[in-house]
Amino acid sequence: MRKLFVAATVATLATLSACSTTSPDVVQRGDAQRLSQVQDATVLSVRSVTVEGQQSGVGAAAGGVVGAVAGSSVGGRRDGQVVGVLGAVAGAMIGNAIERQGTREDAVELMLQLRNGERRAIVQARGNESLQPGDAVVIITTGGKTRVTRAPNAQNAQPAMAEPAMPASPPVVQQAPAPAIKN
Repeated sequence: MRKLFVAATVATLATLSACSTTSPDVVQRGDAQRLSQVQDATVLSVRSVTVEGQQSGVGAAAGGVVGAVAGSSVGGRRDGQVVGVLGAVAGAMIGNAIERQGTREDAVELMLQLRNGERRAIVQARGNESLQPGDAVVIITTGGKTRVTRAPNAQNAQPAMAEPAMPASPPVVQQAPAPAIKN
């Protein structure tokens, strides 16, 4: 029973560690303090989609171990081996299905129009803010990954502070040519 508990715990931790998100509200540690490219755009359409779950093999491997351990403890030595193999196969299938289902995400496909008229589409997990057609947004690209968020409200935005002006050099005074004296 202890082996089964350890195997189940390992399977659960391995499956959860494989989870990742495409949420616009979550920034990966490697993207922090990196300069990003920002583009202004307008939302043309929003469509609900589902991001397929991962099948990294971790769920299948963990499920196979759990199934093999559980199956091998049934009956005698010969029966335990046969049931252990069957348990490993069944456990692998169940583990794969659990991993795939556990890593699925509800997402949105955003069709965007840039200021220059070009169009872009991106799929991202649903964030805290719901976007609607006509919303002003910013497209933020960092390290090859792109996310879309609502554009800052221009009325509430603080203007960037201008750099202090360099002291002006003294004005150059041009002398007018002396008037010509006629005799």
